[in-house]
Amino acid sequence: MTDSSLAHLAAHLAALVERVRLLVQARRSVDPAPDDPFRGLYVTDEHADLLLRRPDLPGRIEPGPARPAPGDRKTPSAEAADRAEAAGERLRLRDLCRGFDLDGVDRDILLIALGPDLDPRLEQLYGYLHDDVTRRRAGVGLALELAGLSPLAGADRRRVVRGPLARGALLEVAEEERPFLTRSLRVPDRVTAHLLGDDTPDPVVEPFLLSASARAGPAPTQLVRALAAGAPVHLRERPGASGVLLAAAALEELGREAVAVDASALAADTAETVVRSAVREARLRGAGLVVRGLEPLVASRSAMGVLAAAPVPTVLVGRDRWDPRWSEAVPTLLDVAPPPAPERAHLWRSHLDGHLAPAVDPVDETRHFTLAPEQVERAAVAARGYATAEGVRVQGPHLRAGARAQNAGGLESLARRIEPAVGWDDLVLPPGPLAGLRELSDRARHREQVLGTWGMRPGAGRGRGITALFAGDSGTGKTMSAEVIAADLGLDLYAVNLATVVDKYVGETEKNLERIFSEADGVNAVLLFDEADALFGRRSEVRDAHDRYANIEVAYLLQRLETFDGLAILATNLRANVDDAFARRLDTVVDFPVPDEAHRLRLWDRCLGPAVPRADDLDLAFCARQFEVSGGNIRSIATTAAYLTAAQQRPLCMADLVRAVQREYRKLGRLCVRAEFGPWLERVP
Repeated sequence: MTDSSLAHLAAHLAALVERVRLLVQARRSVDPAPDDPFRGLYVTDEHADLLLRRPDLPGRIEPGPARPAPGDRKTPSAEAADRAEAAGERLRLRDLCRGFDLDGVDRDILLIALGPDLDPRLEQLYGYLHDDVTRRRAGVGLALELAGLSPLAGADRRRVVRGPLARGALLEVAEEERPFLTRSLRVPDRVTAHLLGDDTPDPVVEPFLLSASARAGPAPTQLVRALAAGAPVHLRERPGASGVLLAAAALEELGREAVAVDASALAADTAETVVRSAVREARLRGAGLVVRGLEPLVASRSAMGVLAAAPVPTVLVGRDRWDPRWSEAVPTLLDVAPPPAPERAHLWRSHLDGHLAPAVDPVDETRHFTLAPEQVERAAVAARGYATAEGVRVQGPHLRAGARAQNAGGLESLARRIEPAVGWDDLVLPPGPLAGLRELSDRARHREQVLGTWGMRPGAGRGRGITALFAGDSGTGKTMSAEVIAADLGLDLYAVNLATVVDKYVGETEKNLERIFSEADGVNAVLLFDEADALFGRRSEVRDAHDRYANIEVAYLLQRLETFDGLAILATNLRANVDDAFARRLDTVVDFPVPDEAHRLRLWDRCLGPAVPRADDLDLAFCARQFEVSGGNIRSIATTAAYLTAAQQRPLCMADLVRAVQREYRKLGRLCVRAEFGPWLERVP
């Protein structure tokens, strides 16, 4: 803050003190007991008689000292302020008056209310003038009197409670239970601090402020023109786009900074207060206002009204389309596209400068991630942290881990998060299913080029998602394959828990599914619907209300998959039970066969692993030939056999393995017969 700005404020404060001095003198001339130490705590008989003898109208107080008319000669302080501004200095009080459309009277009322916060003498003098030592702030009546206004003029009273001061949240009228003229006036601490040169944000708004520095990229010409026209703008973000940074770039071109607020965490009962404070913050700074996350504000019509009427360039950012019912004001509606590949590459490299390992392309490593520009920055910081902890430069796994770290936690309450711990070498499948899985991974990796750059899926409002069906008997590797796909792409795997989805009440299942899809749209992950035929089953002929609502659930899923932007895998044991209409919406179908003898042998060896000690009589070829079981069963048998071996503290022998097979057969309800067990049948207890 410049010395001239503080001097300008001090000059106005000195003029206020002089007015107060004159009014104190006027009051003392008619005060029956000016030297009474208990003055203000009671009313004497003499004082009551004096009040009753006054000829004034009820409620009328004596006019204050005369104020100079607008055309009067300027005071020396005003002339000094003109010279300071001509020299390029910023006078905060004058800037405040211009930014909030305050005239001279509004300015005086503001200073009267502000006085005790700047000069302790005024606190005691106001108590004297109120004839009440407990009232240290100016009341409405005292402020009107000191400003030369009438308490009986409706326009003057309205100026205090509905004028520019109140609309701009510069003045608060407290103690509404008191008579109007004795209600206290208070200037918010943020306004006082601003006038004194402190630009620390209001504590009411600060928890919701976003970093909104303008990003490099194409000039937002459309948005700049819309804001210059004066109307509010609503930006609809596509996945991977940042309306906040685009708005900051547009405001920078207009010569303004951006006050960006994340309203998504606001409570409905505090929304209006925070929005008013945010608008005031933008006006104090001469900035534009950017608000992201409108859902809580929609429930507060008053908050939306404040935004619509904000006298600063205002940009509203959300994922949904604008609903005309939200506000009477009609905003300009624009869409925000994600940054193109060259710009993303520039963002990655600018945040990884000097930390990236040679021959590592961050765009290629993360091309299948949907990240907004600010998420790229945070992902790069996280990747640097992972690499620093290992004492190396940033590699591909660090980049993918940093990108995964940007996932919100909302989906974890609706689905089980699985950290992939397997790779392609762990899969034991025929060439056909393996090729289908690799094709699915390639689709996810090159989706940006095919659907974005080449535009291969235009029209019909379809999303950019990828949907696959894994069909096969239980234990044939469907869930493990989904884990391998997630690991190959560097993504997390979320298995949808049907217990959190299916609800007996009509319409609740669809709501639960919508929550899952909405959360998954904002998360870089693979979404796995295990036992998918329970949700994606065939529609049937409608014979009763149950059939009708069951069909509605399937129809909803058909529509929702069209607009889903993520990677969804549906796993089912009964492919025939899945509705035919899903076939057109599926990008890949992978059939998982029951393993043959050769694959079973590999599975036996893989599931037992290299760490388990093996006895000489272990005959895995016999197991692969005789026991026709799936990979999931083999894994379970191997685990049971390992426990039997650990209990005996000896190498794993054939008897342990056969005993474990018998336990698995019992679970499956199968009989142990000599045709399968051969000479080992006698070893089965």
